[in-house]
Order: sequence, then C-alpha cells, then structure tokens
Amino acid sequence: MRAPHPTHQQLVALPAYVEQPVPIAFEDVNGHLNVRHYTGIASEGLDESLVEMGIPQNWPASGHACFSAEHHLVYLAELRTGDRMSARVRLLGRAERAAHALVYLLDDSHQRLSFVMEEIFLHIDLETRRTAPWPDDVAAALDQRIAADAELPWEPDVSGSMALR
Repeated sequence: MRAPHPTHQQLVALPAYVEQPVPIAFEDVNGHLNVRHYTGIASEGLDESLVEMGIPQNWPASGHACFSAEHHLVYLAELRTGDRMSARVRLLGRAERAAHALVYLLDDSHQRLSFVMEEIFLHIDLETRRTAPWPDDVAAALDQRIAADAELPWEPDVSGSMALR
C-alpha cells in the first residue's frame, strides 16, 4: 500500500530550492502552470540539491554528469501565475551507479503540495557516455543524505513503479 503524500507542513522542514513565483510566461491556456514546467522546475530543484553532495552545475566540465532514467509524476493541485513555489527533495537510496529521489513542488502561497516527481538518476562518465560508479566523495555524501532523510518522521510516498537495480 502506498504511503500518503506528506503535508506542506512536513515538507517545509526540508531545504527549499528554486523558490520563485510562477512566471506568467509559464502559464498555459487553462490559466495555470503548463504541465511541461512542473517537471522542469522539479528537475532544477533536484539539481540544486545535489550541489551540496558534490555534484555542481558545471560537473560535465570535469567529465561527469547525471542523466535521468525514469520518472513517475503526480499532479495534485494547480499552481497559478504569481503563486509562490519551491521544491523539496528527499533522497531514498543509492546503487553503485544510480540514485532514487522524490522531488516535491510546493504551492507555498496556499500551503499545499502541488506535484510529486519520483526519479531514478544515473551517474555518467561523459568520456564513455555510459554509467559509472559514483565518485567516492559523492557516494559518501549521497549516503549521508539518504540516511538523514530516512530519519524523517513520515514514510516516502513512492509509486512502486521504479526501484534501484
């Protein structure tokens, strides 16, 4: 059975990333954030969170990258132009070459959870363009964050459709 989604109050205890209002340029004909931007903003939030684990935005310059392998997306509440939003990240696990995360997009204006993106992402050696083991320092930092996130007082609301291999 799937765990319930965490509340806004539970999620705001996590660090905030990509805090911003919904820009008018991201609005669609329905008057809310266009579907393609939910994933993009959540992905930017995940990228920002990984900087703390030794994965900088310019990591490709040193021959490394993270590539997305799988996503599961859940839309819960619309975000409208001007609504304040933020992303929160919970890391779930790591394998030798992959990691599993939940990214929550919050509607901070209305204090609710708007969107959940579950993702498996891979460490890539850009010279070979293939998966490679995480560098030791990054692996240790990921493990530390995964252990800290496992101590959160609420169960992760995973889809059950993906897992580390």
